[in-house]
Amino acid sequence: MEDAGFEILYEVGPCLVVHKPPGVLTIAPPGVDSLDLRVRQFLKRRENMPGRVYLGIPHRLDRPATGAIVFGKHARATRRLTEQFEARGVRKVYWACVAGEVAPEVGTWEDYVRKIPDVPMAEVVPPDHPEARKAVLHYRTLGRTPWGTWLGIELETGRMHQIRLQASVRGHAILGDAQYGSTIPFGPQHDDWRLRPIALHARELSFRHPMTHEPVVVTAPVAPDWRALGLAGLE
Repeated sequence: MEDAGFEILYEVGPCLVVHKPPGVLTIAPPGVDSLDLRVRQFLKRRENMPGRVYLGIPHRLDRPATGAIVFGKHARATRRLTEQFEARGVRKVYWACVAGEVAPEVGTWEDYVRKIPDVPMAEVVPPDHPEARKAVLHYRTLGRTPWGTWLGIELETGRMHQIRLQASVRGHAILGDAQYGSTIPFGPQHDDWRLRPIALHARELSFRHPMTHEPVVVTAPVAPDWRALGLAGLE
């Protein structure tokens, strides 16, 4: 649904998965563009709904990231999806292109992190810090290029900016992510840095349909910005 500002990847009953474009907040205050607002407006037009449209948001994606994100179209579906996320029953696979040569080719990154007060960023802290939250991800190398490494990442936890932070502190900032130290541009370079994409893509979501309990696997295609990197085997 390009005219709506997003693409529908999967829709069965009250379960909706869309492809989030870069530079768009998942949810925002009134008067600010967001994916939540775009989807609500689309559903209101398509279904000719009166009044405010319900849309449940069991998880989020960072503003500069792209890829698959699931919504619930009624409260029961949203609650059941949220329960799956809380119980770590949702498999989340990301693709990231990072600077430098990541070694070893397969591994686990484990840190303790916290949100920096009054700043939209996170940082690594000692395990005994009062605000510390454990952050764990598993990665494997999918390819290498002159600018660095293409990684497949599976999150075990879901902390604020987790992949971006954990890659950056190891000297492997995600391409385009100047907020976490990247010096390599990625995609269109808008004057407003908040609209610039980074090479972080929510590639796959696997979960159970909140009403039928059937397994669902949704894969989000990559944007032309990724194809411009010349990655072998990219789909």
